[in-house]
Amino acid sequence: MMLLLPREKWLLADRGYDADWFRNGLKGMAIEPVISSRRSQKEIIPHDKLRCKLRYKIENIFARLKDWRRIAPRYDRCPKLVLSAIALAATVLFWL
Repeated sequence: MMLLLPREKWLLADRGYDADWFRNGLKGMAIEPVISSRRSQKEIIPHDKLRCKLRYKIENIFARLKDWRRIAPRYDRCPKLVLSAIALAATVLFWL
């Protein structure tokens, strides 16, 4: 069974996804992997460092959203309520 992903040009991921089978699978689907090499890896795989800096911005946004007590543990069972709580928190964070 093949997992269908949306057509993207590149995938941004952290070092936890640094595996040859994962990179080869992405390349097979014509997706460029933007993944930093693990520090223990002998051969460094080149990647776009500017795009990797964007990942930290995304992680910081999620960290700030998790400061909201309702969003971090996902108390709501309904996906619409979770998305509305995230949208409300993101709107407030944007204006602060």
